[in-house]
Amino acid sequence: MNNRQGQHLGQWIDRVLADDLPALHSFVNGLGQDLDAVVAGLTLRYSSGAVEGHSNKIKMLKRQMFGRANFDLLRKPILLAT
Repeated sequence: MNNRQGQHLGQWIDRVLADDLPALHSFVNGLGQDLDAVVAGLTLRYSSGAVEGHSNKIKMLKRQMFGRANFDLLRKPILLAT
């Protein structure tokens, strides 16, 4: 995954389907539903990891402050965290 070799995914899928591993067959079927996106994710150098990290941090702050204060008080730690 670190070497960005998504073009080899098709070969891996063929090998999995040739084996007798029902759990992996189910996984491969799920990959096949959006194969282009999976190959792009394994090939391209772009990542949404930073955005996901900020989103998770905001969600954590929101959960911690649930029921304690109104939106104005929640807004301050979110702005300080980003």
